[in-house]
Amino acid sequence: MARSPLVLADEESVAAAYRAHGPELYRAAFRSLADGQLAEEAVQEVFVRAWRAAERYDPMLSSLRTWLFAILRNVVVDMARARAVRPALAAEGLVEREAADDVDEFDRVLASWQVEEALLRVSEEHRVALVEVHVRGRQYGEVAADLGVPVGTLKSRVYYGLKALRLALEELGWVDDE
Repeated sequence: MARSPLVLADEESVAAAYRAHGPELYRAAFRSLADGQLAEEAVQEVFVRAWRAAERYDPMLSSLRTWLFAILRNVVVDMARARAVRPALAAEGLVEREAADDVDEFDRVLASWQVEEALLRVSEEHRVALVEVHVRGRQYGEVAADLGVPVGTLKSRVYYGLKALRLALEELGWVDDE
């Protein structure tokens, strides 16, 4: 399979990626680390790691945004662990618990972005069925009536939509821990 040109091959492309995704990465890092300087450091580390691993990025597997957020998750985990092993800088275990909570919250946010990205990869009919039934929690009969299709057709769309969603998530590197 031929790869597309490197996304982060030069300073200009890294700067463009930073302009596009840097502020959002910073906000996510700040929410997780609760420290502006550490958040800035985390974002800088994300782009250093992304630049070093640019040849491994495959736009057919995920968007640049998703890839950068996956790198950010690793950076945040590394920083949280580093903070936890420096008790003189941490307030007696409180920071450890907060860091663990922040990592859990970050995992939830990253998972929601991955699901959002995967939903864009399924057909419109399947996406509408999944969102209406599973995200909005509407009844099959109500959704079927709104869409003008039989309930059985809607159930089929949900079933095959879930299969397509699972495949899309696997392509994005989703790991089901349960």
